[in-house]
Amino acid sequence: MSSRYFENLSCEFYPCHKLERMNCLFCFCPLYRFENCGGSPNYITAADGRRIKDCSDCVFPHIEENYGRVLRRLENE
Repeated sequence: MSSRYFENLSCEFYPCHKLERMNCLFCFCPLYRFENCGGSPNYITAADGRRIKDCSDCVFPHIEENYGRVLRRLENE
């Protein structure tokens, strides 16, 4: 285990994705605000016509190997 990995086994929502190893370090994705976030979000349309990003099936920030990619994306903004 490294500082790039944290698993919160006591979380009431754990596991929130179907992964063998669940990295909870970025529990709330810091890339949510980016259109091109590097993950695989879906988009839904709200009743008022707004386009809403749905990341419930995305595991990009929860894979330990993507830690550096997440940080690089944040540094470039």
